[in-house]
Amino acid sequence: MILLEDVFRVEKLDPDGKKFDKVTRIEARSERFDMFMHLDINSEIYSMAAGEKFTMALATTLNLDGTPDSGYYTPGQRKSIADKYEYIMHGKLYKISEEDPVKAAAKGSGRGVKAEIYVSYGGLLMMLRGDPSNLHKFDLDQRLFLCIRKL
Repeated sequence: MILLEDVFRVEKLDPDGKKFDKVTRIEARSERFDMFMHLDINSEIYSMAAGEKFTMALATTLNLDGTPDSGYYTPGQRKSIADKYEYIMHGKLYKISEEDPVKAAAKGSGRGVKAEIYVSYGGLLMMLRGDPSNLHKFDLDQRLFLCIRKL
C-alpha cells in the first residue's frame, strides 16, 4: 500500500558538505504536496544530480495486492511495486514531530503548521517535512519501503 507518492526535484547535493564517500545527501522539494526532503542515497549504486526530477513513493509493502511484506526477498516470485522503480530501500520510521501551532503563528511565515517524519534505512536517513494532512498515515516504528525512479 502506497502511503505517499509525489514528484520531487533535487535542489542541492550535500548541503552541509560531503560526509561519506559513497553517500550523497539530497535536498529536494515535491511538486504536488510541497514537501521538503533530506535523503541519503548510496551514490555508488544510484547517483543523482541537482535539478533532476524523480518520483518517490513510500509504501508499507511491495506486494501489489497490499498483503503485508514477509520480510524475505524472493526474486522472480511475482510482480511487485518494485518493478516500477529503480532504487528501493527498506527502513523504519523512528520519529514523528509536529510544529507547535503557536510558534508557527508567531513566525508569521504564512505556511502554517508543518509535520516531519524521520526514517532510517540502515543508517541512510530521510527527513520529510510538510503539511500534517499529507503525513497523517504514518506511524512510529512503521516499516517503510522508499521507491525512487528518475523522470
